Amino acid sequence: MEFPILETSRLQLVQIGQQYAGRFYEIMSREDVTEYYGMDKLINQQEAEAIIKSFQSAFDSKRGMRWGIVLKENGDFIGTIGLNNLNVQAKKSEIGYELHPDYWRQGFMKEAIKAVLQYAFENLDLVRMGAVTFPDNEASSRLLRKMGFTEEGRLRSYLYQGGQSHDALIFSLLKPEWEK
Repeated sequence: MEFPILETSRLQLVQIGQQYAGRFYEIMSREDVTEYYGMDKLINQQEAEAIIKSFQSAFDSKRGMRWGIVLKENGDFIGTIGLNNLNVQAKKSEIGYELHPDYWRQGFMKEAIKAVLQYAFENLDLVRMGAVTFPDNEASSRLLRKMGFTEEGRLRSYLYQGGQSHDALIFSLLKPEWEK
């Protein structure tokens, strides 16, 4: 299967190759980006390169897809969004994303989520999209609710980051709810 390129009015969602490793590292080495990410910040560019390889492996094995979020106007790589724990047979996945802080609160992630949900529900024919957030990540929880997701509950000690376990909130959006 060829990697799908998605477009919105301001964004192009592209396959993440090693040409983006430097910028991906720049984003993922920031405390303000990884604070609620579920993994520690990156220490060097080799870690970014390894993660990009893992994106390709996940795609090749149909377990996930990760898009680079690129501004159409200037080609800037500003973050990523993807489908984690993808199971096409079981018709479910989880959405995950991050964005460079320079681009927070400008509607870019809402645009990207909308495009990925459309692809997941229409092209992959998924029925359930989940999302996992840290309880303190109010911005992400607010965005998910705005996108139609329902908070299902709290998973105790579900995430491990910074040498300790953290609770997580689980959200979901079902295809019939999205179609409304």
